[in-house]
Amino acid sequence: MEQDILTPLKKFFRKNRRLPSYSEMLKIFGVPSKRTIYQYIQELVDEGFIQKLKGKLAPTKRFFGIPLLGNIQAGYPILAQQDKSYLTLDEYFIEKPDNSFLLRVTGDSMINAGIFEGDLVVIEQKGSWGAEDVVLAEIDNQWTLKILKKVNGKAHLEAANPAYPAFYPKQELKIHGVVKAVLRKMGKQIN
Repeated sequence: MEQDILTPLKKFFRKNRRLPSYSEMLKIFGVPSKRTIYQYIQELVDEGFIQKLKGKLAPTKRFFGIPLLGNIQAGYPILAQQDKSYLTLDEYFIEKPDNSFLLRVTGDSMINAGIFEGDLVVIEQKGSWGAEDVVLAEIDNQWTLKILKKVNGKAHLEAANPAYPAFYPKQELKIHGVVKAVLRKMGKQIN
């Protein structure tokens, strides 16, 4: 029942950037009674999907989440167990939203690190990074995504593709952030 109520509200929110009024909900759900709408809303409030702020309805973080139904075996098949909770992707992928941003990857120099052209990478700016981290770097005034390496205390960058050489700074190497997550839509050919 919860999903039957939530799905049309999410669709309305995506289109209008707000939750519908009680009158609009009568049409959305095709019910004749505001009491039924009140019961729907109360169920969503109790479940933590929406909240009432100063007499108005507002979505919570959970409203934007998608169901996390449990785990799935990628090895030998097992019996499925369902354990329903909700997860927002930004909470899962972005630990520090105020210090993070996304970049779209171009090129193939990071394929052996599982980063392909067209992927989105979550970059965290103000964090710690060290040798072997995949970093957003500025090397001699040119920007790139590479693996940070250190040899004898000297830093350089390496690709995750043997077709590319190591990159040693002639003047300066600045690290501007570290990759915290890679996002990819399926349908791409992964070799």
